[in-house]
Amino acid sequence: MAQQTNQNDQNTDVAKLSFERAIEELESIVKRLEDGKVPLEESVAIYERGETLKRRCEELLRQAEARVQKITLDANGNPTGTEPLDVD
Repeated sequence: MAQQTNQNDQNTDVAKLSFERAIEELESIVKRLEDGKVPLEESVAIYERGETLKRRCEELLRQAEARVQKITLDANGNPTGTEPLDVD
């Protein structure tokens, strides 16, 4: 039960991170795991944290994409407004 509470606290903590801070921490975790010098239990714990950070980064990127808008032009090339950018 204590581990579940700790996991919830970590998830709440991640939910408050900026994209830059989350990606920085994620890169740090990847480097530690790639170095292979982390004990197994800690490897599992930081891998789980990395997954949470990855989801946070993806969420923030989706939000940013939704805010990006494309400027629309009339036949003469003059700006007429904006519309959502279709990224597909």
